[in-house]
Amino acid sequence: MSRNAAVTRAGSEQALAVYQELRARPEAGFDEVADGFELSADERDRCRRELASLGLTATREASDPGPRPLVVDPDVALLRLLRRERDRLQDRLAATSRAHTALEALAGPFLRVGAAPRSEVEVEIVTDPQRVLRELTDLTASVRTAVHVMHTGSVRREDMAAELERDRSRAARGVRVRAMYSRRVGTVPEMTQHLEDRAALGVELRLSPVVPMNMVLADENFALLPTDPHDPDSPTILARGPGLVRSYLALYEYCWQAAARYGEEPGEPGGDGLSDQQRAALHMLASGIKDEQIARSLGVSLRTVSRLLSEVMQELGAASRFEAGVKAARLGLLDGEGPEPVA
Repeated sequence: MSRNAAVTRAGSEQALAVYQELRARPEAGFDEVADGFELSADERDRCRRELASLGLTATREASDPGPRPLVVDPDVALLRLLRRERDRLQDRLAATSRAHTALEALAGPFLRVGAAPRSEVEVEIVTDPQRVLRELTDLTASVRTAVHVMHTGSVRREDMAAELERDRSRAARGVRVRAMYSRRVGTVPEMTQHLEDRAALGVELRLSPVVPMNMVLADENFALLPTDPHDPDSPTILARGPGLVRSYLALYEYCWQAAARYGEEPGEPGGDGLSDQQRAALHMLASGIKDEQIARSLGVSLRTVSRLLSEVMQELGAASRFEAGVKAARLGLLDGEGPEPVA
């Protein structure tokens, strides 16, 4: 290949050309292929690092010496890449998983929201719905700085007035309130009015195609959530202490950033050109979730999931789901980070 043809490729395009040539010529070494493209020393190093970072090439074992790099199949590389991205997200919630494992052993008196934070975690499993309501009432009176709420569905009609009254009380004391709802509630007329009423009281609202569980957090020291995220009627976890609550707050912040502000159109694209629904489908695809489960999570048909992923591929300029996954990882779309700088 001539130098003029090679210089038209930059960054990842050069790496892709080298990778394709290595696959087509398994007997060739990296330097031999790079010589064919007339790459400079800096371009060789960049291509070598990029292919290794994407898992498309690997270092041979000491027992298998030679100049040829170990070329990894695209599907294997994608699986490893997505697993690595998923592990980075799961690390943020490691403390939460450990706390769930120890829930039955963690019993004792509550640390009140207004008390000075303590390092230990205090957890109680509550089966009485009236007790949960009393805790929410006490929380409204004692919270100092912020309340963060997550709803998987609509608020019951008989609970709407009480929720608005709590909003008024918090607003009067300067407490920040954030609430996240499933986008499906926007189709319920009563909920549409309820959201407008909450927004008028200063509540920050966002809508998301996927809300993992019901959750109430306050002052980095109080958490209320179900023992089974898939069963809203399951017993409730009441937890106090920043050691656990901050882990749940990290999950909330991640979901909050992925959600759309209240008042935006459902299909309104984000800064990268993907709508929130497309982004949610991309995240679930990258986590290894099958199309059927994606459809259930989004509340759409399999045909709609197929269309969403096709739109994601088109937006990213990808010819396959594999390529879309690689580009999404490079752009930081799988972990909330910004695009990688071009070398």
